[in-house]
Amino acid sequence: MKELVISTLGFLVVVSFGSQWFASHTKSQLTASTNPDFRRFQRIFFAPYLLALFSDWLQGPYVYRLYSSYGFEPAQIALLYIVGFGASVLFGTCTGPLADRFGRKRLCLIFTILYTFCCVTKISPNFWWLFTGRLFGGISTSILFSTFEAWYVCQHNEQYAFPSEWISATFSISTFWNGVLAIVAGLVSDIGAEWLDFGPVAPFMTAIPCLIISGFLISWNWTENFGSRQNSLGRTCLQGLRVIFQEPTILLLGIVQSMFESVMYIFVFLWTPILDSAGGNWPLGLVFSCFMVCIMIGSSVNSLLLNQNIRPSNILFVAISAALVSMATCSWSTGVTHRSPVLSFVAFLILEIAVGMYFPAIGYLRSQVIPESLRANIMNWFRVPLNLITCFVLYWLHRDDGKPNSNNQTSSSQDYLVNAFIFNCLMCSIGLLASLAFSKRFVEKTNDVEAADDGKIEK
Repeated sequence: MKELVISTLGFLVVVSFGSQWFASHTKSQLTASTNPDFRRFQRIFFAPYLLALFSDWLQGPYVYRLYSSYGFEPAQIALLYIVGFGASVLFGTCTGPLADRFGRKRLCLIFTILYTFCCVTKISPNFWWLFTGRLFGGISTSILFSTFEAWYVCQHNEQYAFPSEWISATFSISTFWNGVLAIVAGLVSDIGAEWLDFGPVAPFMTAIPCLIISGFLISWNWTENFGSRQNSLGRTCLQGLRVIFQEPTILLLGIVQSMFESVMYIFVFLWTPILDSAGGNWPLGLVFSCFMVCIMIGSSVNSLLLNQNIRPSNILFVAISAALVSMATCSWSTGVTHRSPVLSFVAFLILEIAVGMYFPAIGYLRSQVIPESLRANIMNWFRVPLNLITCFVLYWLHRDDGKPNSNNQTSSSQDYLVNAFIFNCLMCSIGLLASLAFSKRFVEKTNDVEAADDGKIEK
């Protein structure tokens, strides 16, 4: 299988850089890239944000191996994972109102401190230290995937007043480089942990200087911006939830995000056991690199579709449709009676291309429908269902860990994986229906705004 994966990776790299070249020469990208103020603003945002993402990617490949090297059982390791997702649910909803009320720059700085502490806890083999680290890690990721974007959108729209369509250009670039950083992070992690023989704690130590530099860049180059500061923290938190249910477009977009990203998070726990159980000695590091290159391809496809005047809401629909096809294929190809690891691998690649298309589209649509005063607040509420769903599925997949082995254990484990893919199909279907409803309402809302603007011009 190694030859197949290497050949696939080489082909994907060529496609990725070809599609990125074409995407960078589209009209919207060229217009944005020729504006010196916008390019300077992008650099101010990208430098600390990409360093923060890089620090996050560094930790991913060796979390499980680190816990295992400390002698923890699979059930204990699953509990530590669940703690991280649970912390995002319990405490993550507070980070949005905190950012809107006390400053998004300030909370991004707090992120670098909390995530640094999370990395430091990995030095200790003590379960409760690691437990505490996972708590802080869950809170940190809630900030990373909401407050940075909220800061950027506010600066883009309020301080600089750049055209709103340029937001898509920024998110396409960040998604592309996110894939590049993931590949580099995998190589750096391997060098520290394996080649230099520093062990699985090395990637976490490598992440610390990245977070420190990110904090300094935020402190020096970013200006502060705020959301709603009128109400108390508790009222602001509930106000965000109230707005979600009062505004159908926001609610539908939240359902789309929760369903799609739940599929994405659950897939992280599925692909390795699927390939391992199939045999053939799959090179998992190279497979992961293929995934990241596919994300880069997806981000370029997003830019190319936008250049063809295809609405971001329609691109979102295409991405979810591709994810549904991928998960449906996996639910068939991972069955005991008709297992096909190569077909599963192809389906995995389709899902990752869909992920690359999804993130720039959802980022732009969030910037258009979520009110600025509650942006970080609502974005964190969007993450609550996906964290709850991921916790449930992770517990379900590992509920038999630690029990005595039985003759049917392998077959039962395979059934769990197939059922997980079927569950992912269900969530993709719900997301697809929500995407259709959102697209209709969003187009109607956009047309109403354009009609009102035309009326003002005629007067």
